[in-house]
Amino acid sequence: MNLALSEEQRLLREAARGTLSRVPTVAAARAALDGEPTPDLWPAAREAGWPGLLIAEQRGGAGLGAFDAMLVMEESGRVLADPLLLGHLPASGLLDAAAGAQTPALEALATGEQRAAYLPVRPPDDVQAQWSVDPHEGLRRGGAPSLSGRGTEARVSGRLSWVPGAPGADLLVGVAIDADGKPAAIAVEGAARGASVKPVMRYDATRSLGHVELTDAPATVLDAPAGEAAAAWFLAQALLAAESVGAVQTALDVSVAYAQERHTFGRPIGSYQAIKHGLTEVLRRLENARSLLYYAAWARQDAPDEFPLAASAARSAAGRALDFAARKMISVHGGIGATWEHDAPLYFRRAQLSRRLIGGTADASERVAAAMLARADASGSQPPADEQAGTGEAHPAEAAQTV
Repeated sequence: MNLALSEEQRLLREAARGTLSRVPTVAAARAALDGEPTPDLWPAAREAGWPGLLIAEQRGGAGLGAFDAMLVMEESGRVLADPLLLGHLPASGLLDAAAGAQTPALEALATGEQRAAYLPVRPPDDVQAQWSVDPHEGLRRGGAPSLSGRGTEARVSGRLSWVPGAPGADLLVGVAIDADGKPAAIAVEGAARGASVKPVMRYDATRSLGHVELTDAPATVLDAPAGEAAAAWFLAQALLAAESVGAVQTALDVSVAYAQERHTFGRPIGSYQAIKHGLTEVLRRLENARSLLYYAAWARQDAPDEFPLAASAARSAAGRALDFAARKMISVHGGIGATWEHDAPLYFRRAQLSRRLIGGTADASERVAAAMLARADASGSQPPADEQAGTGEAHPAEAAQTV
């Protein structure tokens, strides 16, 4: 396989960076903590054509793939931007897979005239056999929304918390469980009777989040191919991983620049092992996460059966990399790094919220570990002795590269 970016992808990445550079998103993130409204980036996203990235050309979209969407998300993460694509892209991708009667809605979504939000419902794994949603509070996951009726009589009820991009969304797209206990992809109008969205802000003011309540809300059951409902969850994992990778890159670049210009005892602080080794570890984690991310992007199109594991591994590695990089960014900058005079706390806040959304980094790591153990059992092999003893450095997301 060739994971190098094509010329078109490099141009897309540069164009995304240019579009986002026109809005002072990092400064706006600081101002938002004082109650200022965050900038609306959806018009910029529409101008750049991002809403239609995953919608086929015959339905008004760009007809691109997950790789291209991840490149845009990576650039968003660099500058703490939220162009509302984390919710829109998985939703529009699921709708595009169903197509058919949804073509008129897709055309409006592709142009950005309307915006969709993905309702994240977690597929089953080896521990939890049911589809589930993130808890409103605590650790116990809730049940997936329920679906009753068919056709024009279809109704959906359920509660979903911490949904990215839900406030203001015209269409809510996700998964509900029917009377037979089977998952079905569904779409609900954001303004439909029985559907309500409560905007919430927690810790990271740059992130648009909402609590969604569905009470016998009229729904459209999508005729999506088998596996697409679960694939939307893993696409959201990969997009969040891409955003995290972009934030790690900025944290590393800013920290390295400061380590080169800040002197103590007549030497740049980057020459001291405590700083040097820490930044090298940030780089190692960044490159590992990026390689897993690019593999997930390739798998989405060319090896769909491998996509769930690849996306989970990328999410696990990127989430841990951002947490480590944000903490290192603060420590490298010393006293100023822990104050609002610097951007480091903003990246730390992004890291702490991002690693808890859409199932969380830990959940992705557990899914990777489960897949690795299942493969080991199937092949009759055992992990290396140092990993069995807990003395090795390998983490499931990193070890997944060799499975």
